Amino acid sequence: MNFPSKLIEDAVNEISRLPGIGKKTALRLTLHLLKQPEVISDSLTEAISKLRKNTKYCKLCHNISDQEICSICQGARRDKGLICVVEDIPDVLAIENTSQYNGLYHVLGGVLSPIQGIGPEELKIESLLYRIDHPHGEEPVTEVILALPSTMEGDTTAFYITRKLKEKGVKVSTIARGIPIGGELEYTDEVTLGRSILTRVNYSAD
Repeated sequence: MNFPSKLIEDAVNEISRLPGIGKKTALRLTLHLLKQPEVISDSLTEAISKLRKNTKYCKLCHNISDQEICSICQGARRDKGLICVVEDIPDVLAIENTSQYNGLYHVLGGVLSPIQGIGPEELKIESLLYRIDHPHGEEPVTEVILALPSTMEGDTTAFYITRKLKEKGVKVSTIARGIPIGGELEYTDEVTLGRSILTRVNYSAD
């Protein structure tokens, strides 16, 4: 692709690094920004800069937060005895949008994948076990819901966590398989995802 300006080329190259955006789309976005008042691009630059510098992660659940403990973990009306374990942050947003779940979350930051070199040490599994033994507040954790992808890696991770939780005396359940095999929670429609949460079943590692 030929560019009339090195500045446009640099902008296109950077924007096209974003997932799902090719060079043509990046060029359209670049030209669109050029047509807008300078304050628009300045606001975008400032928002991205603040995002990188000021974003924190909840020290309990590892969700994105503006504070040390996120608003969900601090929520007075949340069921503190319920923890939903998910692969990553978009899954928290997807489940929250169903308005069918009122417990807490735990973001693993991935799933077990020996091929990619992702073992238990690379995930937030130990902090999950710590939360079971040292609940935040007076209410003990009574159930852990495994809301992981319906993939081989997701099932392996669920099996591993279940074996770890077996001696903790907590109920372990998994969302009902209304989620298509090989599907990601992030792209599942809200009705299906909501029903999966409500009709979760006990999970067994035996």
